[in-house]
Amino acid sequence: MKLRAIGAVLISLMACHVGAQQFQPHDDQPTITVNGEAVVNVKPDKIVISLGIETWNTDIAIAKSKNNEVLRQTVAAVRECGVPEKDIQTDHLSIEPRWDDSYRLNFIGYFVRNTLVATLSDAAKVEQLVTAALESGVNYVHGIEFQTSEFKEHREKARELALKAAREKAEKMAAVLGQSIGNPLRINENYSGSPWGYWSSWSGWRGGSGRGGGMSQVNVLADRGSGGEITDSVALGKISIRASVSVTFELKP
Repeated sequence: MKLRAIGAVLISLMACHVGAQQFQPHDDQPTITVNGEAVVNVKPDKIVISLGIETWNTDIAIAKSKNNEVLRQTVAAVRECGVPEKDIQTDHLSIEPRWDDSYRLNFIGYFVRNTLVATLSDAAKVEQLVTAALESGVNYVHGIEFQTSEFKEHREKARELALKAAREKAEKMAAVLGQSIGNPLRINENYSGSPWGYWSSWSGWRGGSGRGGGMSQVNVLADRGSGGEITDSVALGKISIRASVSVTFELKP
């Protein structure tokens, strides 16, 4: 019985090995490998604005009280811009004692930093909200992230278009050589940098990392001017979602 069982296992393994070999292209099989790329441009429907509040005083209680007052005024201003309370969050709080020399002899005071994050669904209110926040005492605009709630769907569409572009390219290249393509033998999705970018007429452009080093769809930075104004107005554009693939096809005479 043991011999029969061992024989059955060996036959099964041989069958699997032969089957696997049948799906591997021969080394001398003619193939053609092409890259396909596609970009899908979509309007952002979600804007995440990160605001920074910094206050300081030699008395830690006063420093915290001043920060809380600015935070209260900023939240009220943001709500007046139509942002519901559920879309307003405090993201980070830190308190740091600071000296003006390395020997810690001349104490400057306690610096209290707070970060407020507001999420907008109406892109037209971005500049209004940022202006209101700065007028309320906000010191920094850490970042403005333009996102789309349907990122996955748009990415899949871009990938589909990239695959179609790869097939079309392979067909045209093979036709020039008097040949045609067969079945795809290998498909790889290429990853080089970020799969998205944001472009507009505004001078700021970013792609890659977002707040805290985490992955986001797009991050555009704004600077505060000397008078508390934003140096450039925000002109909304499009999120460009990219896909790139590499496909190897059979090459037939």
